[in-house]
Amino acid sequence: MRVRCALYVEITEEADLLSLDWDALPQPVMVLGGGSNLLFTGDFPGTVLHVGIGVESGMGMDQVQRVFGPGSLLGAGPGPGSVVPRPLGGTVGGPGPKDEIEPGPKSGWTRSTDGKDLLITVPAGVVFDDFCALAAEEGLWGPENLSLIPGECGASAVQNIGAYGVEAKDILAGIRAYDRQEGRFVDIDPADCQYGYRTSRFKTEWKGRFVITAVTYRLSKEPRPILDYGGVRKALEAQGVRETAQGACPPPDKYRGRGPLDTSPGGTKETMGGAEAERSEAESRWAVSLTPQLIRDTIIDIRRKKLPDPEEIGSAGSFFYNPVIDREHFERIVAIAKADNGPDYAVPHYEVGDRIKVPAAWMIEQCGFKGRRLGGAQVYQNQPLVIVNASGEASPEEIIGLEKQVIDSIAAKYGITLHPEVEHV
Repeated sequence: MRVRCALYVEITEEADLLSLDWDALPQPVMVLGGGSNLLFTGDFPGTVLHVGIGVESGMGMDQVQRVFGPGSLLGAGPGPGSVVPRPLGGTVGGPGPKDEIEPGPKSGWTRSTDGKDLLITVPAGVVFDDFCALAAEEGLWGPENLSLIPGECGASAVQNIGAYGVEAKDILAGIRAYDRQEGRFVDIDPADCQYGYRTSRFKTEWKGRFVITAVTYRLSKEPRPILDYGGVRKALEAQGVRETAQGACPPPDKYRGRGPLDTSPGGTKETMGGAEAERSEAESRWAVSLTPQLIRDTIIDIRRKKLPDPEEIGSAGSFFYNPVIDREHFERIVAIAKADNGPDYAVPHYEVGDRIKVPAAWMIEQCGFKGRRLGGAQVYQNQPLVIVNASGEASPEEIIGLEKQVIDSIAAKYGITLHPEVEHV
């Protein structure tokens, strides 16, 4: 199904925002990023405004590099080894002072005052995964666990995207935006954005007020691997990568000559996941450090096995929020699961302070919806948290109908009301 809007506006530079006659635009005005988290249920009566600052259609990574200008960083501006330290003052990574009215974000690298981190300011229209790729190629830590999440950098600060133990808020250092209410460009401190699980003030009280034009991320030169979510560690071990005192040790035939000798104690025998793994002396001598690129590649492989390619099958990614419940409610769910699956069954869950996060995908599968169809809409067979347009012609009514069936079934079985993460427009 195709939907229409009254007016579509493409913003390619900050000056465009100053020249708009906002009152004359068909209302309401919706700022659109990549649109990967939206479900249009019909024609939109107002203006759709897309912030394409920093990206020309089809340019991809080449355009990211062009934005930063020529330099040592893969043609993308001053690199980590050459950037000159400077105090951050009242700004972060380039955006102007809070009273600045004239446009002009300064994209590129800034070294933080502590000497350990690097800041990179990225135009809002850059594809977020291109930014992840750039960081991994430079050996910088921070966004590697967020690899392959669809969308653009500006939207990452709105949605607080997250995956595999990392959220956007963990690496955000500053946000540059046009304040429609005050008619000027401002710097926004991420600490003021009230970030939570897939939410922020941009989605609540600030909705419609700010148009994000650039985002500054804080990246680390020091290793900060996060491996204990979503099977990342297990996937690395399946590749033959094991952690040592120096980082990680893969089989020599895969990385021979690329790493230092492994001089860690124990040599030929290491513990992996509680099991003793015997290794030959030749295997144990070769080591290569865990790198952002290795983790990025591993996570991309995991995601591609679980999630549909949006170029081939239409979807809006994760359709529902994972519910967070109290421990008493969780124990009731455990009792139901053991009655269904046997007394030794363990319910997947994550500790969130004194509460428990239960994967919505697990509940959906337990209720028998994996692969279920309603017309052209389908609960994806490889990841039941995703609803896909299986036929290519699914109507909004079919997708919403399948959504309602899932919500009603989960509520009846577990006493939990799932809420859609996908925004319905």
